[in-house]
Amino acid sequence: MTTLRQLEYLVTVVDHGSFTKAAELLHVTQPALSHQIRALERSAGGPLLERLPRNVRLTPTGRAMMPHARAALADAERARCAARQAAGLEVGELQIATLYSITLGVLPAALRRWRQAYPEVGIRLFEHRHTDELIEAMNAGQADLAVGPEPAGWQGKTYTLGTEELVVVVAADDPAAVGDTISLKDLADRSWVHYTPGHGLADVLDRACAQAGFEPRVAVRTEQTAAAPALATAGLGPALVPDNILPPGFEGHVLRPDPPVCRTLTAYTRGEPDPLAGAFIDVLQS
Repeated sequence: MTTLRQLEYLVTVVDHGSFTKAAELLHVTQPALSHQIRALERSAGGPLLERLPRNVRLTPTGRAMMPHARAALADAERARCAARQAAGLEVGELQIATLYSITLGVLPAALRRWRQAYPEVGIRLFEHRHTDELIEAMNAGQADLAVGPEPAGWQGKTYTLGTEELVVVVAADDPAAVGDTISLKDLADRSWVHYTPGHGLADVLDRACAQAGFEPRVAVRTEQTAAAPALATAGLGPALVPDNILPPGFEGHVLRPDPPVCRTLTAYTRGEPDPLAGAFIDVLQS
């Protein structure tokens, strides 16, 4: 029978790439660790790890097991915290997985309201660059709920939060800084402030420009969502950013694309949300 301890051993070996290091961290002997891994492999029906001269790597069977192993360990930790909270031993902690742009835009106001209502409950954020990474992390049990763009094909619970509008930012003295709206095709000959490959907003910009009939040229790529409007304001080129990340008194010129560029935002969980996650979803929807 597979045990949580065996799953913990497997995850620790994989995360540190070494039986020796894992044994040290787990405070067990290396033979005992190897014995438990072999028992887990027998239960799984095949090898989970390939032993290499300098490290270890997962076999296909191991790769299939790992997300479930991480999810089981995360669920066990949340169960422990819930039991201790019920016993009055510690306050709760809400774990939220999200995207960097959501942390900048949507979450601050919601977290302020949450803090006012639940001052004793801690928050832990897990931030990701792309929706695919966020979905993978949630499937692996990383957090209690995710906040991000609508997840395609999600098998758990999904709660619609609303629509996020994206705007074009240019420098105040940019030739396009006229009026309040712009068609993206009018910027087809410009070089853009773009995002690094793998950043979710890179896909959003590429799709929006493709729908307008062109591929955006790149003036500069940034990893940081907050840097894009600053770089655009500095005159490096137009940037497409969520309107909710722009601070009060923003010095650049903001243009709303016509037709609009939007994405649906959601909260989602693997199953029925626990009371803390459910309460936070209520805050997000209020």
